[in-house]
Amino acid sequence: MTDRYHLWVNGREVDGRGEPISVEDPATGEIIAKCDSANEQDVDDAVRTAHEVFTSGVWSKASRHDRARVLEAIAENMSRELPELIQLEVKQTGRAIREMSAQIPSLLRWFKYYASLLLTEELPVLPTMGKLHNWLERVPLGVVVQITPFNHPMLIAVKKLAPALAAGNSVVMKPSELTPITSLLLGRIFKTAGLPDGVVNILPGFGVVTGKALVSHPLVRKVDVTGGTTAGRAIGSIVGGNLARYTAELGGKAPLVVFEQANIDSAVNGIAFASFIATGQTCVAATRIIVQNSVMPTLLEKLQRKCDYIRRNMGSPFNQKSTMGPLISSRQLDNVESLVSDCVNQGTGQILWGGQRMTGTSELDDIDFAKGYFYPPTVIVSASGKDITDARIWREEAFGPVIVVVGFDTEDQGVRLANDSEFGLGAALWTQDLSQAFRVSKQIDSGIVWVNTHHRNDPSSPWGGASSSSGVGSENGIDAYHAYTTTKSIVMNFASPEETLAQDDWFKEGASMVRYG
Repeated sequence: MTDRYHLWVNGREVDGRGEPISVEDPATGEIIAKCDSANEQDVDDAVRTAHEVFTSGVWSKASRHDRARVLEAIAENMSRELPELIQLEVKQTGRAIREMSAQIPSLLRWFKYYASLLLTEELPVLPTMGKLHNWLERVPLGVVVQITPFNHPMLIAVKKLAPALAAGNSVVMKPSELTPITSLLLGRIFKTAGLPDGVVNILPGFGVVTGKALVSHPLVRKVDVTGGTTAGRAIGSIVGGNLARYTAELGGKAPLVVFEQANIDSAVNGIAFASFIATGQTCVAATRIIVQNSVMPTLLEKLQRKCDYIRRNMGSPFNQKSTMGPLISSRQLDNVESLVSDCVNQGTGQILWGGQRMTGTSELDDIDFAKGYFYPPTVIVSASGKDITDARIWREEAFGPVIVVVGFDTEDQGVRLANDSEFGLGAALWTQDLSQAFRVSKQIDSGIVWVNTHHRNDPSSPWGGASSSSGVGSENGIDAYHAYTTTKSIVMNFASPEETLAQDDWFKEGASMVRYG
């Protein structure tokens, strides 16, 4: 018997009137849950509820200390629910449990960080002329919409929710229809932490119905989306028409540059993590591996051994020893297979390792790969005499465990290859040469550059792209909090009544000096 989930609106579960959603386990192909979806009327009801709660001031005008206390309580409540959240996140995403056991507990930091920010933020006092005192306050925007993807359901939800709630907004969130379960459970956690009903509302649904209705709603003052570039541009055009604010974390095609000065063993470990964590289904996955030719043979030999180890130890996502899970869906598997086969069939690339959907039984346990959407770590290099940088696999986001390895001779060549992309979200470089690390990190066109590491993420560190194809604005840090607020400037005259009458009566009889500004 499959579990049934509903919408979360105004602090309780409600039935959705849209087309029901079947939630699939990507490791087995089995339906594990049924979930209601929101239609246009459900969206309107939820947005208007959120707007009423916002205007009531129960949260939007609550003190900083009260909001910080609730955020801390959310973190505490989440800590008690971690075992269930980890299990459900593994089930709906297919991510290996060792990944989720590390990632989900780290999310408590976001609520604690923004609680601390509320209690420590210093508001500016501006140097005005005369006897005026001018200070700034941060006030919330109103109803904000958040749209999250399938690959990191809880992580990305928390990254958006924490700053939005700290600022005092009301939120309507649409999780991916592929992975809605854990996001819905947040509603119950927030309620028991003392968050007023209606401040957070969670509406599972399909993009063409639920998503479109949400981003089009005239009462929405900000939309924050993580997803693909095509969808992000379409949403941005709608949001712009409503003169609402917009933050978007979109596509990526991250380069990872290995210089001859790198520690090769460390670089290979870094490539494996950057490329194959989450089965390559991350916006910052390192899919373009750019290696100095002098160390290429050694690196490929070590990388092939690493890929072989990962492949031999793939199994059930619930197996603590399993290294990598399946892709999220048959559609995603088809996309990866298409990009790989195009590259090989057109003669631009050749497969060094992997390259075919996995079948048969796991060497680690008895899971049947053919029932899920398993794909091995795959390494592609240029075919003899061909330039693989002309292939689709070099340009397009595969969102799977597939990397392309190309060589270079000089530092300038390596930088040019790294910047040979329309995307600019994440990038990494490996070198033990400190001056080279500084020099190259400044030249790479990317919103995030890691040196001798990859995919490091902290609530205080901005996370966003450097190109329009990778998005608008950023998550994390003070900037994300500010993006969920607007600035209110308060100017107070503290001059005496006599001084004010002498300087501010613009229309008194007789010539006299009056102030301006």
